[in-house]
Amino acid sequence: MAEPQASRELRGPLVHTDTVRPEWIDYNGHLSEPYYVLVFGDATTALMDRTGMDPAYRAASGCSLYTVEAHVRYLAEIGPGAALTVRTRVLGRDAKRLRLWHELYTGPDGTGPLAATEELMCLHVGPDGTLPFPDAVASALDALTGDDPEPAHAGRAISPVGPAGSERSGKVVRRPPT
Repeated sequence: MAEPQASRELRGPLVHTDTVRPEWIDYNGHLSEPYYVLVFGDATTALMDRTGMDPAYRAASGCSLYTVEAHVRYLAEIGPGAALTVRTRVLGRDAKRLRLWHELYTGPDGTGPLAATEELMCLHVGPDGTLPFPDAVASALDALTGDDPEPAHAGRAISPVGPAGSERSGKVVRRPPT
């Protein structure tokens, strides 16, 4: 298999833009949950294209990124027609795994408030299972790993609600009554 080449020069942050479409609006008049993830998915595809895992690479190698874990935080409501900007960071990688951080902003040029974040753990997968990143892809991913500290919420999990034996008061309902 031919060694992939990074498809664009790697300078500056990785940015993906979109606009909220009418069909993405839910019954409350805001961007519906699955469309946050759709926009983040498009930002991941933009990262793949920029780092040499573009459609030609995927067709020739049969390799792609598979998301194996995701954590989304919904921080602000987004209305119809809003301009969206996703800024993507590579938090780290090893031979086969990639940890990404997406931040979704609204407003022109992403100057509005932070509306959502997504942290992903991805695997580089081929027809026969996980495979190491090719050298050119690994180098391109490394070029997107900055020196900035990790975001404060990176690596966090959802906190349990009223675990047994906790000092929290109140009754815990594990599922809605039937």
